[in-house]
Amino acid sequence: MRKLLTAILLLASITFKTSAQTTTDANYTALQQKFVDLKFGMFIHFNIPTYRDADWPDPETPASAFNPTKLNADQWAKAAKSANMTYGCLTTKHHSGFCIWDTKTTDYNVMNSPLKRDVVKEYVDAFRKNNLKVMLYYSILDTHHKLRPHQITPKHFEMVKAQLTELLTKYGKIEAIIIDGWDAPWSRISYDDINFEDVYHLVKSIQPECVLMDLNGAKYPAEGLFYSDIKTYEMGAGQRLAKDKNVMPALACLPLQSSWFWKTNFPTTPVKDPAKMVTELTTLNQADCNYILNVAPNRDGLFDDNALAALKEIGKLWKNDGPAPKLAATGAPIISSNLAKNKQANSSWSDDMNIMDFANDDDFTTSWTSNAEVKSPWYEIDFGHDTEFNTIAITEAKPNVTAYHLEYLQNGVWKPIAKGNDASRVKIHRFNRVWGTKVRMSIDKAEAPASIAEFGVYNERR
Repeated sequence: MRKLLTAILLLASITFKTSAQTTTDANYTALQQKFVDLKFGMFIHFNIPTYRDADWPDPETPASAFNPTKLNADQWAKAAKSANMTYGCLTTKHHSGFCIWDTKTTDYNVMNSPLKRDVVKEYVDAFRKNNLKVMLYYSILDTHHKLRPHQITPKHFEMVKAQLTELLTKYGKIEAIIIDGWDAPWSRISYDDINFEDVYHLVKSIQPECVLMDLNGAKYPAEGLFYSDIKTYEMGAGQRLAKDKNVMPALACLPLQSSWFWKTNFPTTPVKDPAKMVTELTTLNQADCNYILNVAPNRDGLFDDNALAALKEIGKLWKNDGPAPKLAATGAPIISSNLAKNKQANSSWSDDMNIMDFANDDDFTTSWTSNAEVKSPWYEIDFGHDTEFNTIAITEAKPNVTAYHLEYLQNGVWKPIAKGNDASRVKIHRFNRVWGTKVRMSIDKAEAPASIAEFGVYNERR
């Protein structure tokens, strides 16, 4: 198995080296537009949890538990069509680590279950046969393989890359991949533990037109793209898109039933009101948001009758009226590690307890705030040694600063990077790579005392 993993990763490495990242802002905008134009799709949570009445089952649940005796992916596809959906997205691996495709990376997979059939293949074949597009879901958190906080090893990272490589090479064109269990308060696996930039470039090197999303909408500001090609909102977890002022292409997800995976009470428990689902869908679409509604197959591998009836009713109430309005360009997302995180920070006089450390603590809910008496406030990161970087992202607590300039310290001399006249809350500057021991933002004009939620410094691969 180790030799096979090495071969898969070598193939991915060769692909990456011969497929330089050439995505332009226009390419990003086109991909985002294509995604938002899809408008409405079906999430399908189907995996080991289906058989344990729990979304987070015992990670030692045996593969023998997975036994859908009547599995019929064509039923799923036809149900999606009945609701006028345009695509599906299947949970290839959830947090408990069970793989429902024919993987060579672990024995904990569907081929060692009573089914012994590649569910991912049956799903993609059925959806394409019904003229529906195909997306995949993949969890970084993996409790069975002990890929969890404080236990992550290089072998775990090799497994992640090998599994993603399989999923993106064995099943044809994948429109998008939704990643979960990463950089979330409940997973506590950071983008440094499993390097986001490596995963992002791997995905794009294999399928450049695959939209990559991480379900991280709860953490990052709505006005910027951080670690995702599309802003994502898990509405079932209380994450809500500001429909009246959204400025980013978005995805929102919600289960039709009471939870993501099938439970024994689902056949007799009413699903969500189809009319309310259509109202939600219409409102989200008007805000540049694609809506993905989860429908959970039962232990036979089929949708329950109440879910099928609800999807048909949705299809009667909602018709796809064509492409979404033209999106504004967002530029490429931030995908690199933040070099400023938890480094020594300095600033001009702060407002009470809102000191400089709050602007580089990887928490967008806290801020450094300048004292109102300071006329020319400044904020600074000290790396402690020469560091190379080529991107700075400044996120304010609220839009306020309208003029500022950026500098870096090299060999004891401050040198200019950029001047900004940007009134938006998230201000991103990309420039030619520089080396410096410090980087500083000087605020030239603000309507109120400056308040910086996060000051990010990055060395992006270009």
